[in-house]
Amino acid sequence: MATGVNRRPLRAMAARRAPRGGTSPESSSETANCQMHNHSAKPTLSKKQKAPSFQLSARGRWSTWPAFAAGQVVLRNHKPCHAPEERTPSNEQALVSIPKPHHLEQLESYLRKELQTLNLTKGISQEQKLQPYREIFEFFIDNFKTYKPLLSAIKNEYEATLAHQKETIRALEPLKAMVATVSAECTQQILALQEEEKVEINTLKQEKQHLLKFIDNMKEEKSSLQAQVERLQMSVAEEYTRYLQEHGARRLLLAKLNDMHNEQLNVKQHQVQGVTGEDVVKLTLALKMARQDLTKAQVKLNAMIAEYGDVVPRKDFESLEKKYSDLLQEMKTLRNDFDQLHEEYETLLEIHRETAEERDSFFIQLQEAERSCTPRPNWAKCSGATCAQHWFAYRLDVFRPVSIVRLLMGSHKTSTRGKNSLLLASQHLFAVAEAMPGGAERWGHLAEGKSSDQLVDVLLEEIGTGVLKEMNVFHGWGKGDKVPVYLRYEGEVKNKKPTKKDVVNILKDIWKEKIALDQQTGERCSLPEFFLSYLQKKHGDVAAVEWSYTLYEYMRLCPSNHVMSSFYEILTGKVAEEQYHSQNQLISNLQKELAACDSSSSGSLPSEQFRTALREAFPLKQRDAIQELVDASRFNPDSADDLIDYRSLFKEDEEGNPEPFVAKLRSQYANEKHEYLRELKNSLGDVTEVNADDLKAAFCRIDPEIDDQTLNTYVGLAYQVRREQPDQEVVPVDSVLERLRAGDVRRVGPSPRKESTTDFEGE
Repeated sequence: MATGVNRRPLRAMAARRAPRGGTSPESSSETANCQMHNHSAKPTLSKKQKAPSFQLSARGRWSTWPAFAAGQVVLRNHKPCHAPEERTPSNEQALVSIPKPHHLEQLESYLRKELQTLNLTKGISQEQKLQPYREIFEFFIDNFKTYKPLLSAIKNEYEATLAHQKETIRALEPLKAMVATVSAECTQQILALQEEEKVEINTLKQEKQHLLKFIDNMKEEKSSLQAQVERLQMSVAEEYTRYLQEHGARRLLLAKLNDMHNEQLNVKQHQVQGVTGEDVVKLTLALKMARQDLTKAQVKLNAMIAEYGDVVPRKDFESLEKKYSDLLQEMKTLRNDFDQLHEEYETLLEIHRETAEERDSFFIQLQEAERSCTPRPNWAKCSGATCAQHWFAYRLDVFRPVSIVRLLMGSHKTSTRGKNSLLLASQHLFAVAEAMPGGAERWGHLAEGKSSDQLVDVLLEEIGTGVLKEMNVFHGWGKGDKVPVYLRYEGEVKNKKPTKKDVVNILKDIWKEKIALDQQTGERCSLPEFFLSYLQKKHGDVAAVEWSYTLYEYMRLCPSNHVMSSFYEILTGKVAEEQYHSQNQLISNLQKELAACDSSSSGSLPSEQFRTALREAFPLKQRDAIQELVDASRFNPDSADDLIDYRSLFKEDEEGNPEPFVAKLRSQYANEKHEYLRELKNSLGDVTEVNADDLKAAFCRIDPEIDDQTLNTYVGLAYQVRREQPDQEVVPVDSVLERLRAGDVRRVGPSPRKESTTDFEGE
């Protein structure tokens, strides 16, 4: 601001005022130093702002206002920072006839222009309002050399105080937000408590109304009972009075009757004495003696009855004695027979115990023999494996023995039977294992606990994955209607060459996205269409086809992996999607049941408690199936004998392979479903075609506790309809069983002819 001020008159005025003020040269130098210091410390004006051009008075010094310039006026109650419309009217301003300095007028004019430039009618910050005043104050500091240090100190102190206040306000802003948040949370808690109290108050009010009604009913009942008591008291008083009257009348009547009876006796005695003339005393004595004789006879009769009351005739006694002797002899004979049978029973029981032990040992030997001597594998399925043919052609340098190639390509019929064929197959498999990536060690891990037929599947899977890693492109299937929507492409398709872990993770993510979409829309979409849309959304149209072919080939060649095989079967329509969700729900329910039994949340359960939880979760499983699950839960050799770590039973490795316990659950699910459909087929009999009513009757015969909704679902699945009442058409039994086998069909209640396996646990 000082750059635009005419400093030459200011310096002249300062030079003239110096002698008058009595300042020394030293003070002048100090003043100049302070001027230079303050000039460097003051803020610089912006380019848009122009400093006012101030002039000194005509005398060459500062005017001592108010003393000169008559005719000048000063606004007494004027506020420069107010908007023009907010100023005091001109008729309310008091005019002062004291002259105002020209320099002051220039300052006020500059301040007024700056405030008008800011347009105070709009919402501007206090900082912008303060800026013109700060500039005026800086001008005073620059021009008043004597007071410049003090004014600069005052200004700096005010600036420091303002900066401190700004920092304090800035530090309190988060606290303000926190206070607002806490206030909102407290308000919500108060509202929640009020809602809870409202519910409780409504409940108490309802209970109060109920109690008031009950009290009113009790009062009404009490008043009615009081009225009845009063009526009964009145009736009792009346009856009591009537009974007293009748009692008095009866006593009078009895007295009269006694008098009349005595009179009649006296008359009769007089008549008898007059007729017979016998002595009354003699007759009285005879009567007394007769009574005494009667009493003696009665006593003697009672004594005879008491002594001989239980005596039977001799004839009856002899017949009973003979019968008793016959029965005693028969009892002795039966006793001897019983002792002999008891000895035979003990002997048979001991023989049975020895036989059971021998049977158990034979069963263990049988299991070992079945595990070591499994049936010959179906080598014919290797002949149709295209990937296997390409792999053997590509790696012929590794598999030199021609017998191995013939064995895997369908020429196994030339080998001998029996032990020689088993030995030959084992040798060939060992040779293949040596040539596989990872060597015999990896083959031993893959072949652990598997039969020869399962080893062929494992070998084909390893061969197929090896071929996929070496193939660069696939050949498209074309765009025909019979080609699945996710494989419709012509030309060569690039092989993405993922690992099994990558494929499993992609398929799990597809399931996760599809389940979330089904829950959001409320209906289940088609898996093939969602499979294609998911890949297109994530990788684009071109890459989606490449991933579709790659994932399809991996799923087709890896049947031992549950994640791939289940997705492949549902994707190709061999199995319904409900079966996948049903198995997952079955496992989830079991986890919840085991967690509910674990009161300490330790993750382990005793074997008996674990067995009890399995029975609660699967009430329809038989004892041997429960024992199989318990045996499968003990796969970890490091676990304690009596504790089972149930959380580790549901873990999966990086390729999605489950633990033996979950694998056993799924195999039991498949076996139970197969047994259920076998019973259904036996219930249908030898018929080749069946209608809906006969199918319902067959389901009710093998599963009496099945409900109507489940029954209609099964029948609709068998007839490919979704109505509650399917068409009364006739469908072949094989087609019905095939459709039911693809869906989620299982027993609802216990079988009516459920057989106990207590005596045949080992068989």
